[in-house]
Amino acid sequence: MQIQCTWPANEMRFGSSSLINLSKHLYADFRFVRTKTAATPRPSFSATMSTVSTQNDVVSGQSESIQKTQQPLQVAKRLEKFKTTIFTQMSSLAIKYGAINLGQGFPNFDGPEFVKEAAIQAVIDGKNQYACGYGVPDLNSAIAERFKKDTGLVVDPEKEITVTSGCTEAIAATMLGLINPGDEVILFAPFYDSYEATLSMAGAKVKGITLRPPDFSVPIDELKSTISKNTRAILLNTPHNPTGKMFTREELNEIASLCIENDVLVFTDEVYDKLAFEMDHISLASLPGMYERTVTMNSLGKTFSLTGWKIGWAIAPPHLTWGVRQAHSYLTFATSTPMQWAAATALRAPDSYYVELKRDYQAKKAILVEGLKAAGFKVYPSSGTYFVVVDHTPFGLENDVAFCEYLIKEIGVVAIPTSVFYLNPEDGKNLVRFTFCKDEGTLRAAVDRMKEKLRK
Repeated sequence: MQIQCTWPANEMRFGSSSLINLSKHLYADFRFVRTKTAATPRPSFSATMSTVSTQNDVVSGQSESIQKTQQPLQVAKRLEKFKTTIFTQMSSLAIKYGAINLGQGFPNFDGPEFVKEAAIQAVIDGKNQYACGYGVPDLNSAIAERFKKDTGLVVDPEKEITVTSGCTEAIAATMLGLINPGDEVILFAPFYDSYEATLSMAGAKVKGITLRPPDFSVPIDELKSTISKNTRAILLNTPHNPTGKMFTREELNEIASLCIENDVLVFTDEVYDKLAFEMDHISLASLPGMYERTVTMNSLGKTFSLTGWKIGWAIAPPHLTWGVRQAHSYLTFATSTPMQWAAATALRAPDSYYVELKRDYQAKKAILVEGLKAAGFKVYPSSGTYFVVVDHTPFGLENDVAFCEYLIKEIGVVAIPTSVFYLNPEDGKNLVRFTFCKDEGTLRAAVDRMKEKLRK
């Protein structure tokens, strides 16, 4: 289907730390991520003025020196309880201590040549100006083609697909465009940390349902009792970061029935859909009666190892796409034009690409899982994503933050403490997350360090 951008030219919108040192004394500081802080008193005008002092008489010819008072950090109340993201903190510590980074989920290998060559060609061909606000038409068509192949659903690329700057912007545009202040939104904890922050910006009331080991299954009765007349939406991620859980068909059918019964929307983050190892991925929008109440969000980065390109998208019926696009138009307006052209090429890759991708990641997963078990961890099953969650308690540290600090400084390996992914950090204090989106040499080196140095 050939489509043309019809976004009026005169409607283009233009969008607009410090590291927390980890130590055994700072677990409470990490818990502060989920705890509202007291507002910082507003300094007086005179206190914030720079003071200028003349060290010697100006006539003497010596220059003046300027002394500035230290300014308090300023942030809007809706974001004051959030600190520097855990991923930034851990990556910085990895560099400081020379540790192998199995924390943040970005590959240490590059994406496929045919996609990079398509980006280069797009730049050479002059595709470098603002794209249509909702996406380069060829990419929208490629997304629609891929979605039909994966789910059987036929969507209008011009009216039902919005290209965003990564899935994180798709999440933000969806929350800001469809959630009103005071609306209740249900999250399944643990969850990707941007969910709660974005919902806070939207003024939503967040309600949590905790998924617990070993299988992280959905407590359906708890979900039923949590839904109220004020529930606007459920936000879920499958395959699930950080646990690697895949929502089963039975769980998704139960969620769908509750949403239809209570007139609740669903926002699904499906960025790991091509990294499904133990079962087939099911898109919630494909279930009967669900497309009309679902926003499906995805991206290029995880599947093609091009996380820095930040190409994402949201698929929704026109009545929901309207809200997503209204927010998107004032957040970024448009996403990188040459990268969108290259993304269209990527999404038309043959099925053999996805088969090889899954095979490669299964080999990486096996190296990490077997190594973690040999090192003494209790490893929980991971059916999808490129993450594995383990129980660190056999090693005797008091909580996940203390263990991750020890792992970095003494062992030389980075993991992510999962307590920051819960509304109640206590729920995650026994768990840490490792990623296997690294080359096999890096994974083996990290495993060897842990097997050699970790002691129960």
